[in-house]
Formats: sequence, C-alpha cells, structure tokens
Amino acid sequence: MEISLIRHGKSKFTENRLITCKEFKNWVEKYDYNGVLEENSYPSETLEKMATANIVITSDLKRSIESAKLLNPNFKAVSIPLFRETELPSPLIKFWGIKLNPSVWAVILRCLWFGGYSSGCESFSNAKDRAEKASRLLVEYAKEHDTVVLVGHGFFNILIAKELQKMGWKGKRKTSSKHWVCTTYSLFS
Repeated sequence: MEISLIRHGKSKFTENRLITCKEFKNWVEKYDYNGVLEENSYPSETLEKMATANIVITSDLKRSIESAKLLNPNFKAVSIPLFRETELPSPLIKFWGIKLNPSVWAVILRCLWFGGYSSGCESFSNAKDRAEKASRLLVEYAKEHDTVVLVGHGFFNILIAKELQKMGWKGKRKTSSKHWVCTTYSLFS
C-alpha cells in the first residue's frame, strides 16, 4: 500500500506589498480564492504518482482541486474538507500599524499558533487531532485502493506524514513543503 502527499501549486494571487496584520486576513482570503499557476513542467515523480494512483483526494480549497486537475486532467478527485490547510490565528492586538510582507506575517502568526495562540482558528492541538483522523482515512482508502494520492497543503501534509510514520508507514523522514513536490509513504503487509 502506498500514500503519496503532494503540495498544491503556487497561487495565482501574488500580491506581495507591505500590509498591516489586519489586512493580512483579507490577503489570506484572496490567496484561498484564487487558483494556481499552471507550470511549464512538473516534477516527474509527482506526475508518475498521479498517473498510477487508484484514487486522488484533495481538500475542498480551490488551489488543491485545481492542482490535481493540472497534474492529471483525466482523473476525478474526491474533495474532502478534512484535508484543508491549518489556518492562522487572528491577532488580538493591532501591532501598532506595522506593515510587513505577507510571508513575514504568516511566520509570526504561525509561531504564535505553535505557542498556543489560536484566536479565530483551530488550535495546534486540534489540528494534530484532525491530522490523525485524516491519516486514518487515508489508510482506509489505501486498504481499499492500494495507491492513494492526496493533493493537499504544505503544513497539514507535514502533520499527516508524522501520523503515518507513527502508524508504521515508511518514507522520507521529512515531508517536503515545496509546491508540486511528492512524498510517498509505504506499508508492506
């Protein structure tokens, strides 16, 4: 049995101007709403896993669904909200109007999230619980279909990979968070 985790492609939304933390929430909504950029080529391992999968699963977010279609337009993916990316918390303070690059805000808010701050989103602990449920579901699909591909999201794929490894699945110790990259886990009976 085999489960492959692929991170979606790069978002079409590329606005990178300095913004306040309050504006960051709107930036994330635009990032979620826009689709992904079509590439001239994709990693060969990723294309191979998509071509040989017996079932392809995505989250219900547009960038995950569109990425699966770009990688294999002939395959109908199953979209499941359980596989959504972990959200970032909303700040309680205004950070005094400081303007930063969106990627810097993402790092700051993710660090706060790791530290236990989860205003307006699921907690880190709840995300790990969700990843455990998602991993168990992927294992059930693997038992039924043998080869499973999840076109998901960077951070949530990492949490899923950790759960698969706890269950005895073998693969790379570190799951890639690069766009379009595939990391595969196997379990031999």
